[in-house]
Amino acid sequence: MLTHNLQLFLYSALAALATVGISWRILSVLSIGLRRHSRQYAASAGSQLEDMFLFIPSQRIIELAGLLAAVAFMLLFFLTMDFSRTGLIRGVLAGGIAAAGAWRIPSLIIRILKHRRLLRFNEQLVDALMTMSNALKAGFSIMQSFEAVVRNGQNPIAQEFGMVLQQIRVGVNFEQALANLHKRIGGQDLELFVLSIETARLTGGSLTEVLEKIAATIRERVRIEHRIRTLTAMGRLQGIVLGCMPLLLGFALFFMDPHMMTTFLRSSAGMTTIVIIIALETAGFFVIRKIIRIEV
Repeated sequence: MLTHNLQLFLYSALAALATVGISWRILSVLSIGLRRHSRQYAASAGSQLEDMFLFIPSQRIIELAGLLAAVAFMLLFFLTMDFSRTGLIRGVLAGGIAAAGAWRIPSLIIRILKHRRLLRFNEQLVDALMTMSNALKAGFSIMQSFEAVVRNGQNPIAQEFGMVLQQIRVGVNFEQALANLHKRIGGQDLELFVLSIETARLTGGSLTEVLEKIAATIRERVRIEHRIRTLTAMGRLQGIVLGCMPLLLGFALFFMDPHMMTTFLRSSAGMTTIVIIIALETAGFFVIRKIIRIEV
């Protein structure tokens, strides 16, 4: 009997050691992957913020993302778990999915800010081109026309053109400075502007006429884009309302009857329903986006 108990103890000890070793190895790999992903996430977010002249330390972005992920995990974990094995697994899975989504919120906000900045830049580009064209007609050089935009323009175009001038003053050639401008901002209108200036400089064409034609082209494109946004405004509004309705309804039911909603979230049927709703909402978002997104 003693030998049998000793064997059981040894088997249990070996199983426990193996479990601890495997768990430690898995956690080590996950920790290394998380640190690597955090560095890439911080570098990408910091670079995009610097492109928008928002000098926020990338570590603050990581801390904000981590805080949002922790809050989302704890909230969903305690809403969906119970003190059983299935309940704990359900809580961890729900919390993990919520944390993964919350982790991407800062990068999503940065992407939205960058897109809005691009829209403002494109709207200001027409006036900037006309200012440059008038300056060239008055006998100014191309560099002086850039300086005129910096003096008379508004942000973000004044900031970006000022950065071009600053790079040229420290030794960067004109073509590379324009390429850096396009890399920071992007967009088809700016690409057309950069390519047209480089072509006119190489071929000796009339830069004034080129700038006026580019301004007319961009102005017409902006007009068409505004018209399209007006015609698709109802579709965007419908998508927002339909997307927010299940979430708002869930919050309303939770405040009306917390016990019922807590029981629903802690049940397998409830979690399955939530997963199906999220999948359908995601699919509907992409379908509506595909319908209302028209390239000009």
